[in-house]
Amino acid sequence: MAERVRRWLVGLVVIACAAALLAAVGPSPSGKGPWHERFITDAQGRALILYGLDTSASSLTSADGMPKLTQADVANESSTLGTDFVRYLIQWQQVEPEPGVFDEAYLANVAKRVAWYQAAGYHVLLDMEQDLYGPALGGSGAPAWATDSGGLPAQVQSPWELTYVQPGVVHAYDEFWGTRSDDPQLQQQYIAAWTRVAGYFAKNRAVIGYDLMSQPWGGSIEGPAFETGPLATFYQKAIDAIRTVDSSHWLFVEPEAVSTDRGLPSALPKLNDPRTGPAMIGYAPQLYPEPLDSGGSYSNSNVFLTQRELASWAIQVQRTAERLDAPILLGSWSANADDGYAHLYVDYVQGLLNQLMIGEAYWSNDPGDLGGVWTADGKPGPLNDVIATAYPRAIAGQPVAFSYDKSTLDLNVQWTDLPGVTGSTDLYLPPSDFPDGGQININGPYTSHWDPATDVLSITVPKLPGGTHVLDVTPNS
Repeated sequence: MAERVRRWLVGLVVIACAAALLAAVGPSPSGKGPWHERFITDAQGRALILYGLDTSASSLTSADGMPKLTQADVANESSTLGTDFVRYLIQWQQVEPEPGVFDEAYLANVAKRVAWYQAAGYHVLLDMEQDLYGPALGGSGAPAWATDSGGLPAQVQSPWELTYVQPGVVHAYDEFWGTRSDDPQLQQQYIAAWTRVAGYFAKNRAVIGYDLMSQPWGGSIEGPAFETGPLATFYQKAIDAIRTVDSSHWLFVEPEAVSTDRGLPSALPKLNDPRTGPAMIGYAPQLYPEPLDSGGSYSNSNVFLTQRELASWAIQVQRTAERLDAPILLGSWSANADDGYAHLYVDYVQGLLNQLMIGEAYWSNDPGDLGGVWTADGKPGPLNDVIATAYPRAIAGQPVAFSYDKSTLDLNVQWTDLPGVTGSTDLYLPPSDFPDGGQININGPYTSHWDPATDVLSITVPKLPGGTHVLDVTPNS
């Protein structure tokens, strides 16, 4: 615990120059009055702050599309990091290896691993992963039969992001989005694959939703023209199709890749959810600020530049979520464990996400991955202890604010009561910081339960109509 506090205090000196940027991020990004942020909720109506990893990059290159993962790995992740959420990667090429042919064995293998997570108490988001369109062009995602490069060059570049502007890659995306022709076949088949996945998992209680496409790229059409045109049209078609087989799971949409990852605005318009009842469309942007994504260290001038991008990202994400009337879930972000200052970056982003009151998936759970969660032999990696942080798993009302002060080890959670919400507010307290559980300070009566097996503290309070519950938890002395 002392080492974590020491590193946090060192971080204060490094990031002090940009501390005001966080304070500038307010709850009303539109300037049109209070924005009542939406949240993903469970069956009891509690707001869920999902916290976990992406699983996993290894599935993108394995022959069967499965990650290098065992049930014991899932249990170890839960006990070591306290995560309760996974963004589980699937691929179009695996779901539909031939036109109109869906691989039931692949779906069964996915379901088997979802069951591992369910046994450990996780929520699972199925993410249709892609980059560089598909493996035929050096990436992942689309099957070869759905890849039309027009015979143009598509050589993998260094840095690899430059491959996106190779003529063959641009051509393939243009064919998919229909910007080179009016043939909707590829999109229709992608949506049919999603519909089959959604039908398969429609009654699965561990699955919380579907991320319709990871990091969409517009090919020759980018920016607002892409997001308000081909991308929005595609999303609406996919939403309408999936709702014919599944009306109970969340559907997450992502903005245009690269620019929004780095704090630029998104132009995604509001989408219609045809289900009966409140819309269940979520917003799942990613976060990869340029100074670090290009291999830079979180030190010196890169600290200021990175935090400028993070501040812009926070404001733009809120603006888009307000326009979509959607809860926010950070779909992917990472630090570079080889950077000696990476732990400071992780702490800073965690603080920002707490201020925004949003959950996250960190890239990734792969052993030896640069994200630094696990070493190559599966032991806790160099960033394992900062990724394992205190957070509210479920809040029994409308969240108002929450934060975790790593200098004082004080977890603060505030919420107001909502009609129909039942159950406890559940907090994960990492044993590195809370070896003997937590000391509770709250403005009113309460009952509590501490589960030392899961390091979860559950607090139940009587309703305070119109009032706000203010809770502080610090380590037991």
